[in-house]
Amino acid sequence: MSDWDTVTILRKKPPKASALKTEQAVNAARRQGIPVDTQQKYGAGTNKQHGTTKNTAKLDRETEELKHDKIPLDLGKLIMQGRQAKGMSQKDLATKICEKPQIVNDYEAGRGIPNNIVLGKIERAIGIKLRGKERGQPLQPPGGKK
Repeated sequence: MSDWDTVTILRKKPPKASALKTEQAVNAARRQGIPVDTQQKYGAGTNKQHGTTKNTAKLDRETEELKHDKIPLDLGKLIMQGRQAKGMSQKDLATKICEKPQIVNDYEAGRGIPNNIVLGKIERAIGIKLRGKERGQPLQPPGGKK
């Protein structure tokens, strides 16, 4: 027998896991009598990061109206009076405290959601205390009390 008559068989690589999961591969395995275990994963094949929770029905039955706290109207008036006493427009005040003019507008109209950081900046800019028991009093410079 010469070299020309010998046949060398190279082994094929085993199929990858993704190829075994195709519908064609599953049907071929069933035909051969190989036991097939299939599982459908929850949310498989979707592009959703977060599926709906199981408490959806419970949330739908919830009747309580949940709303954010708003700035009291008297606090909005204090901000407006302090700003006008300094001769500033809403835009000037917003620029001074590094916020958008819409935030100053919302705070003065009583629509803003209270944020202690923003209130602290406004206090320092207009020189009036806006938080605590002494609301409306002139702001003491740091280290003023001894």
